[in-house]
Amino acid sequence: MTKVRIAHLTTVHPRIDARICLKEAGTLARFFAEPVALFVQDGKGDSSEAGGMIEVIDIGPAPSSRLARMVSGGWRMGRAVLLMRPQIVHFHDPELILLGFVLKCFGFKVIYDVHEDVPLDVLTKFWLPTVIRRPISWLMSVIEWLAGRSFTAIVSATPDIGRRFPVKKTVLVQNYPILNELVGRSCPDYQQRPPHFAFVGGIGRTRGIQQMVESLTFTGRSDIRLQLAGKFQPVDLMMEMEALDGWRQVEFLTWVNRVQVSKILSNVRAGLVLYHPTPGILNAYPTKMFEYMSVGLPVIASDFPAWRHIVDRAECGLLVNPLEPSAIADAMLWLLNNPQEAEMMGRRARKAAEEFYSWEREGDKLIRLYKKLLSYQRET
Repeated sequence: MTKVRIAHLTTVHPRIDARICLKEAGTLARFFAEPVALFVQDGKGDSSEAGGMIEVIDIGPAPSSRLARMVSGGWRMGRAVLLMRPQIVHFHDPELILLGFVLKCFGFKVIYDVHEDVPLDVLTKFWLPTVIRRPISWLMSVIEWLAGRSFTAIVSATPDIGRRFPVKKTVLVQNYPILNELVGRSCPDYQQRPPHFAFVGGIGRTRGIQQMVESLTFTGRSDIRLQLAGKFQPVDLMMEMEALDGWRQVEFLTWVNRVQVSKILSNVRAGLVLYHPTPGILNAYPTKMFEYMSVGLPVIASDFPAWRHIVDRAECGLLVNPLEPSAIADAMLWLLNNPQEAEMMGRRARKAAEEFYSWEREGDKLIRLYKKLLSYQRET
């Protein structure tokens, strides 16, 4: 292993996760001009990213059960980190909080990157028995309270998440897109694109997959397509969706890489963000909404107050009740029947991304935190 000062840890996310690898580790590696270690658990072996500036270290394949992953993953991750001994350990999964406490006791500077409101998120976990969700939610609240007071720093992905942690230790680093990452090199003119819509990301019931598929039949147009890319959670949910009439108008692409995402978004009329009003979502900032905006697409989004503020401020899309397929269909038809207005929405979306919702601004916050923790001074 190369000696590094900075290590990012995840037992859950893929090694090329956009926030962890492409944005955070990549930004730090470029600024400090030295390798950053990224510890993962996927069984694919060691590798490198960003021209060798990110050293990906695989601690082994993920166990089949969640409990085993949490226990053995934390143990193997800790052993690997102790062997490398970086100055800063930056972890991204709640299941690594216990390891964070241990590493802090060993003298490491520990950063907890909080991607979602964990106590609220637990309440909607389909794989947890309903009867234990609230007790686990309460337990996670207590554990995160202790984490906030024990760890060196907290990086929060949204303002609401950040408010649960000590102000002096918390840095807000929102998961906005790298401004030009997904912009296609050769995009058809907006009004020449087929009547297709896109949803890219984790596919789940509370993310509106059923309503999206059902909305296709409500449009009354057989030429409208949903470009769907991602992984079903749970897997058997896909069988339910395939039984719906609207599935005939779905082009399912399974998991795709970032280049393929760019290709999909360059040939559709709008991006869909139709999450259900669950506790952990109402005040969340959906990354995919900002990704759609960054490539100049209008959005059709759930009508939540926090999201309305974004969409109305930029005048970049339509808001609907995500539980009503007919409302989603009406929004699709409006964009198709008003192509000039839809194109202007997309242009305003891009402008808003440039001014307010880009990773470039957020990356600077992360660099300032690391400069402080490393007592960094650039040589002149």
